[in-house]
Amino acid sequence: QVQLGESGGGSVQAGGSLRLSCAASGRTFRSYAMGWFRQAPGKEREFVATISWSGGILYYADSVKGRFTISRDNTKNTVSLQMNILKPDDTAVYYCAAKEGGTSRVSSEFVYWGQGTQVTVSS
Repeated sequence: QVQLGESGGGSVQAGGSLRLSCAASGRTFRSYAMGWFRQAPGKEREFVATISWSGGILYYADSVKGRFTISRDNTKNTVSLQMNILKPDDTAVYYCAAKEGGTSRVSSEFVYWGQGTQVTVSS
């Protein structure tokens, strides 16, 4: 079992940057693919980025490609999301999630979820 906790959210002006981190408990962290999802008020949760257990396979939503970077450190049981050139449309609660097996863009395939961290981007 994996427990996840996000940090690093906050408020920033458009064009700015934030770095989200997700700390995971459990000795089997390195066996899980990880993902970042977000949910804006009144909208469904949407895929942002995912990374394989090794860090060698990465996928991004088209809306964040070229601006966001997902990474992981299996020695520290952490996964990060570097967010650059932030836009007001990026405003949402961001969640990290874990699943066994390969990467996925589908939230229902992820078993473990953090509590979320708020990101607010003002224009």
